[in-house]
Amino acid sequence: MTATLRIRPAATEFPPFYAGYVASVPEGDIVTVLGQAGEELASALATIPEAQGGYRYAEGKWTIRTLIGHVIDTERIFSYRALRLARGDATPLPGFEENDFARSAGSDARTVEDLAAELRIVRDGTVRLFQSFPDDAWARGGIVNNREVSVRALAYITAGHGIHHLRVLRERYEV
Repeated sequence: MTATLRIRPAATEFPPFYAGYVASVPEGDIVTVLGQAGEELASALATIPEAQGGYRYAEGKWTIRTLIGHVIDTERIFSYRALRLARGDATPLPGFEENDFARSAGSDARTVEDLAAELRIVRDGTVRLFQSFPDDAWARGGIVNNREVSVRALAYITAGHGIHHLRVLRERYEV
């Protein structure tokens, strides 16, 4: 990846909703950051006792297991979007409703250990996918959920989403 692809995406490369995710990503090669952030998340998840997996910090909030399932699903969706755009597919891509996914995922029937293992595998796949993109793919963009987004922005959004949920786990779930 060239040095110009290590720069943070411009605000015009992603919907404003994702600005916080993009801003939370530390400086550096984004593929390396994705890998490091994945390791940090995996380390945090490894400290969660199974008995705590059903904990929710407030009524109506997700359990820890549901939150991990959400991160898995969302990472897969963001990676799929990046793949489609990187390959030059101009087909507009739909959004998704995270709460519908969370309700249907069945994450609370699984163990924290199983979910954490799956997330490690998904993140490894995400890193490998972004590593595989040729330099010219990073600037490609398209329409996702009726908004313009670039492949570069999706890398930052993916990393930032995981970073956001690690912060939530630490601050609200006391992990």
